[in-house]
Parts: sequence; C-alpha cells; structure tokens
Amino acid sequence: MTHCDDVVVAVSSGATIADLKAAVFEKFPKLSAVQNSMLVAVGVDYQTADYVLNEGDEVSLFPPVQGG
Repeated sequence: MTHCDDVVVAVSSGATIADLKAAVFEKFPKLSAVQNSMLVAVGVDYQTADYVLNEGDEVSLFPPVQGG
C-alpha cells in the first residue's frame, strides 16, 4: 500500500505501537482509512496498541485483506 518494501520511522524511547502507527499514518495519510482494522506484529507476535516498543523491534503492519 505504500509502494515501497521497507519504511523506517523514528520514534522516541518508550513509544508504543499507537505512537508508531500515528507516525506512519502521518507519512502515508492514505493508510489512515484502514487504521482501525490493521493488525500489528512485533517479530512474529501480534500486539495491541499499548505495547511498548524496544530498540531493534521489527514491526509489521497488515492492512485488511479483501476477497477470499
């Protein structure tokens, strides 16, 4: 959806997934339409918006999939 393979977004120490998503949506405003249905994984585990990120965490955002 962003038309690129990787996106790097800097967040401050103690940032949560909600903070990261806000930074991503600021960079890619078209994604904000799907923000409420987007799944977020840190490593291989799905996490909630209040999860506190750690240095080096790799976060994957999964927009909703249409079709079947």
